[in-house]
Amino acid sequence: MAARPEGDAEGLCGPGAGGLALLGLAPSAPSCPHGPALLFVKTSQGKEEGRRFYACSACRDRRDCNFFQWEDEKVSEARLAAREEYNRNHQPSFTHRQNVERYENFVLLPLSKRRFCQECQQLLLPAEWEMHSDHQFQSDISTAQLKSPSQLLYPLENKKTNAQYLFADRSCQFLLDLIIDLGFRRVLCVGTPRLHEKIQSKASQEDDFRVRSLLLDIDFRYSQFYTEDEFCHYNMFNHYFFGGEASSETCRKFLYQDDGERVIMVTDPPFGGLVGALASSFKKLMSMWKKTEKEDHNNQEMPVFWIFPYFFESRILEYFPSFSMMDYQVDYDNHALYKYGKTGRRQSPVRIFTNLTPSTIVLPVEEGYRFCTICQRYVSSGNQHCEICNSCTSKDGRRWKHCLLCKKCVKPSWFHCNNCNCCALQNHTCEKTVAGCFVCGKAGHKRSTCPNLSGTRTAYRGNGKQRKKTLKRVKMGICKRSVMKHAIFSRKKVKNKKKKT
Repeated sequence: MAARPEGDAEGLCGPGAGGLALLGLAPSAPSCPHGPALLFVKTSQGKEEGRRFYACSACRDRRDCNFFQWEDEKVSEARLAAREEYNRNHQPSFTHRQNVERYENFVLLPLSKRRFCQECQQLLLPAEWEMHSDHQFQSDISTAQLKSPSQLLYPLENKKTNAQYLFADRSCQFLLDLIIDLGFRRVLCVGTPRLHEKIQSKASQEDDFRVRSLLLDIDFRYSQFYTEDEFCHYNMFNHYFFGGEASSETCRKFLYQDDGERVIMVTDPPFGGLVGALASSFKKLMSMWKKTEKEDHNNQEMPVFWIFPYFFESRILEYFPSFSMMDYQVDYDNHALYKYGKTGRRQSPVRIFTNLTPSTIVLPVEEGYRFCTICQRYVSSGNQHCEICNSCTSKDGRRWKHCLLCKKCVKPSWFHCNNCNCCALQNHTCEKTVAGCFVCGKAGHKRSTCPNLSGTRTAYRGNGKQRKKTLKRVKMGICKRSVMKHAIFSRKKVKNKKKKT
């Protein structure tokens, strides 16, 4: 039996449903360029577990990383050597130490000689100009730009891998103000480069600014701008430090609360990532904090802000029962939908999940948030307290309504369907036979918002025959519907002709 991450047995399918299950990290897992692979198993409805296989931890799309290996597969020495060579060739051109030295030389250059290659996303020294002569580059890179690398670098917007949707200044400033007001002086920024950037910038400009931060991110481009004490190349899906024990030790030292400096972890993972894999890594970071030489950690959790869409609430609470969801809407600069100020269903669905006491998270009153004295937390203006549920029940910012038959509050656009015996959109298609989500079999959400959809797609792509069969069935279904529509339309035409004559 392969080892699983502590507390992690994420099922990508519910009981009795077919699909995939994530087993987690195995001790002897093979590696791809993104570190140790994760172990999956294919399951069939009503049958025993199928064959297990390894796939890339970071990339849910095989076009980004096509690593695949059956667990019981015997890999030849030649293939292992080829894989090691491939992994080496897909590592960054420079080490972190080399990038730090390059940065030190770069800032000494006059403004006219500071160039940034936009194609290679690299700071260029004069000796390298010739190699990049046919590339587009940006000139006159100022110190202010070097202090704001998230605005200089192109965001990597693959939602299943990097998903660098960067905090808008409103949300970034709110998070920093909240962190300071709560008394935290060290911030572990896991996949939050803009928050780290803001803290670093203020620390360099203001002598009395006492907050410090460490960025853990899979995007190695940030190593060009930060030292080894400010940035660690890290994969949050398998808790892998690319820099080895040295990077892990950097993180461990940062988590040590010296002179009473309180630490908080702020993380903003890709929304297409597997919640179970993320939770496992976050638990390991929390465990790392707990093992620092402080006796008062014994019965505590490291404070965390996990920023994620509200419809993942049940999944997050599975792994962290102590967490609760705040109503604050987090918005992003480079995301078309997740913007502040939109109303109705167009509001940002991204929220803050935290293990801190909800009453201590003060939300801005000027943005319409108010304090509910019964729930003892700040809620959005549209989130009205339900006396039956005895809670402020809205998740999406709109006022929800209570359904006596469902015994819970539901979205305002939903109505109770006697066929389905639950609330749904008025024009929905009744599916009595389907107990829950088509992908995982669980109730409470549809296939389109299933948190396990991305993982299912990944391994599903590996089974070409099954995919072809399904596509064939889909095409046949479309053809049948087209024929039926054509027949109905033809009958109507004949009837109309008879009426005219």
